[in-house]
Amino acid sequence: MALADHLRELRNRVVKSALAIVLFTIIAAIYHKQLESFLMEPLPRCNTAEEAAHYHGKCAQVSTIGLTTPIALIIKVALTAGVVATVPVWLYQLWAFVAPGLHRHERRYAIGFIAGGAPLFLAGVTVAYLLLPTTVQVLISFSPSGTTPILPPENYFDIATRMVLVFGLAFEFPLLLVMLNFGGVVSGKRLLGWWRGMVMAITVFAAFATPSAEPVSMLALAAPIWALYFIAVGIALLNDRRRARRNPDAGLDDDEASAVDLSVDEVAAAEAVEASAAPAAPTPVPAARHGQMDDIT
Repeated sequence: MALADHLRELRNRVVKSALAIVLFTIIAAIYHKQLESFLMEPLPRCNTAEEAAHYHGKCAQVSTIGLTTPIALIIKVALTAGVVATVPVWLYQLWAFVAPGLHRHERRYAIGFIAGGAPLFLAGVTVAYLLLPTTVQVLISFSPSGTTPILPPENYFDIATRMVLVFGLAFEFPLLLVMLNFGGVVSGKRLLGWWRGMVMAITVFAAFATPSAEPVSMLALAAPIWALYFIAVGIALLNDRRRARRNPDAGLDDDEASAVDLSVDEVAAAEAVEASAAPAAPTPVPAARHGQMDDIT
């Protein structure tokens, strides 16, 4: 395909993903109250004295400020729900854009890519949701003594949507490594050799991705990705071993020549020719007639 055709294909895939997200965003906007209640359930609120006593003062008063704030909240919550609900759709569109450049046997991994990508993304979303109460309580604990922080819902939803999307996308990283290995881009041995740098990079990423500075949220994001990374390395090593059994030259370097069989097979004895047999006379070539043969002949 030409470059223009690739760009046209990319545009079509992006448009299909965007339409799916918009459709589910509209559906989520209809049920925005249920979604907002679900997201705010882990929020430690102290609007009443009983709630303040339950959280030992590590809570906040939730108050909406501004007339247009509720509309912005509905759009933000619905859009986040639309992205999460359409995970299989945009993962499939991403793979469908890459698949034509692969071999036929490599396209068979599309089902595994979709089947593994959606649960991993949802697992990251679940971890982020479970960490929301701890994250908010740690952030509230930095408030001065004797004060009760006022928490606008839009501020809380900013943190919630950021954690949900970041955790979901971060859990896709090991799957990307597996797909690169199955596509022949990187070997499992090389992935294993990168483990020190990968562990450090994942830790730094978790430190910047989590909204709070406390180590609980950072380790809660980094530890599952560490585990998934080593699982991905194990899968890559097993795939390389399976591929090496089918290809005897798989372990050779790029500059190393493959083994060549230089053995000589034994030749059978020649048959004896009878002396009495006279050789056949050659067939005479007919004389060329004028006008029947060209100059080249």
